[in-house]
Amino acid sequence: MNFLTGKNGKPAEDKPVKTPKAKKAKRRRPGKGDKKDMRRLIKIAAVLMGVVLVAGGAAVAFLLFSREKEPKQEVQKAPDIKEEIEVPEVEEEIGSDVTGHIVTAGGAVWDSFKKRPATMELPENPADFADITECIIDDSKKISVTLEGEGIPKSDDKYYYLFALNTYDNSISESADYLDRDYKNSSINLKTSLNYNLAGSKLFKKFVIAVKKDGQYVPVSMPSYITNPEAIARFGSVYQQPASKKGLLVDPNKLRGGELDDLGVKQAAYNIPVARLLGPTSSAAYPTIYYTYNGKTYSFNGQVVAEYDIVFGTLTAKGITTTAIILNNYSSTYSQLIHPQARGGGSAPYYMFNGAEESGVEYMAAVGSFLAERYSDNTHGRISNWIIANEINARKEWNHMAYTDIETYVEEYAKAFRVFYTAIKSVSSSARVYISIDQQWDRNIKNNTNYDGRDILDVFNRNISSKGNIDWGVAQHPYNVPLTEARTWQGSRYVEHSAGTSMITMANIEVLINYMKQSHFRDRSGEVRSILLSEQGYTSHAGEALQAAAFAYAYYKVEAYPEIDGFLLNRETDAGEEVAQGLAFGLCDAGGRRKQIYDVFKYIDTSEHAAHTDFAKDIIGITGWNQIIR
Repeated sequence: MNFLTGKNGKPAEDKPVKTPKAKKAKRRRPGKGDKKDMRRLIKIAAVLMGVVLVAGGAAVAFLLFSREKEPKQEVQKAPDIKEEIEVPEVEEEIGSDVTGHIVTAGGAVWDSFKKRPATMELPENPADFADITECIIDDSKKISVTLEGEGIPKSDDKYYYLFALNTYDNSISESADYLDRDYKNSSINLKTSLNYNLAGSKLFKKFVIAVKKDGQYVPVSMPSYITNPEAIARFGSVYQQPASKKGLLVDPNKLRGGELDDLGVKQAAYNIPVARLLGPTSSAAYPTIYYTYNGKTYSFNGQVVAEYDIVFGTLTAKGITTTAIILNNYSSTYSQLIHPQARGGGSAPYYMFNGAEESGVEYMAAVGSFLAERYSDNTHGRISNWIIANEINARKEWNHMAYTDIETYVEEYAKAFRVFYTAIKSVSSSARVYISIDQQWDRNIKNNTNYDGRDILDVFNRNISSKGNIDWGVAQHPYNVPLTEARTWQGSRYVEHSAGTSMITMANIEVLINYMKQSHFRDRSGEVRSILLSEQGYTSHAGEALQAAAFAYAYYKVEAYPEIDGFLLNRETDAGEEVAQGLAFGLCDAGGRRKQIYDVFKYIDTSEHAAHTDFAKDIIGITGWNQIIR
């Protein structure tokens, strides 16, 4: 149907009007008034016919204008309307401005035709044709996808089509159904239902916009994920602003004592190996917890969950801002959480999460949502920060996966990271989610099968930005080089004050800060992303005074940089296996005796800090703490 004429493109046929035969008796002759009315009707009809012809002409122009180029055909010139049709003069009584409106409308139509974007061939890589500039959950809780391009791609028809792909999909399935469509233009908006926490949920999908070309759907954009899962969060103020940057990897055996209170701990970190959480329990006191998510039910070990309830509940009750580190420990029962390229080899304690298969994505989404829900209020405690995996650049040691190029490695991590991020933020809008790297920054060691932290950040940032930017943060571990050396201020050929440094320690932590200040690394608001120094320690192996001085040096540096949101010291109590390696990191030794660093830690964020840290100036070789700031 022609949308302008409403008559399938054809004007109404003129049919002869049958006039009834005249009666002989008392038939009234037409008077002057009747003749005048008849003339008026004829004139109105003539004007309307002109409108129809003008509209029909516009419709034809539109159709001709919008058609793809075809082989030139000989077309007869249409007769000039002015020569074929005489429009009678219109008397004032039918509206003197009708003709003006017709002309104005026709001009507007023509102007819009002239402004129509050019029709263009698709490039060699069709996905480069246009960009998805926004993929969000809108105010109506629908997924809204906006596409912008410089022209209109040539295709089989006049539509753009919206599709949803799985995290692990690289193309549109032949059996896929489009979710929405609209006429092609330089800017369009398509929408689809979210179906949150239903079997057909699209929360974790990535979206592409395609055209139909040679009978196949061809993406004309790179895929994009939803960038604001926090729009549907039930909990809006879970994040607990810490009273200071002073934090600690706590000893769970000391939770119920008074040591954390005495130390004045403001931030704490605790590990959550995921496989420990999963599965049923036979304990009547701690029954299995069943959790239904996206139409499937998962079982969580009630006894293990109760342990975490005690940890996070106690920390929250003490006013401590808590960081949870989600780790992928191996379990043959839940091997679907292990990436396919990480199964069957290696002896690392933790493995790459599985964003490459449906079962892996489903389990990560369920675990992330369950944990965020459980620890988003004061019932079981609150978790403000979430770190996904540990020191991922150290592939062999802490995030095992078969060695591959860095782009592939980061792509697999980014898939998993985004699943956890989306699951957590869709529940707790204020929670912060971090990627983890260690102190190895730009080593460029030949034949190294681990990765440099700098390269990981570069590739990760590029990957996330290209698929829908989200507010991730960096959790870095600026340990000394070597780990057995407490004097972080001591010069080292591995520690330079430039982006090309081999290592980042507290001696040159400004390198990381300046790197993250670059415009292309900033978050969606243009702010520097959150930086959390979530793990670093100083050994007392060479003397407790050196350990205490090293902590004071590090903490005063942290205080000088507003970009750093926390400094979590490793650890509260010495670990026997670490001490054997010369790494006595604890505030207390294994027997519970308090070292010199204990009081430095206790008072360093109080008004009494100077009395407990001035001794360190002589050890470091300075007269004032401002001398350590670059």
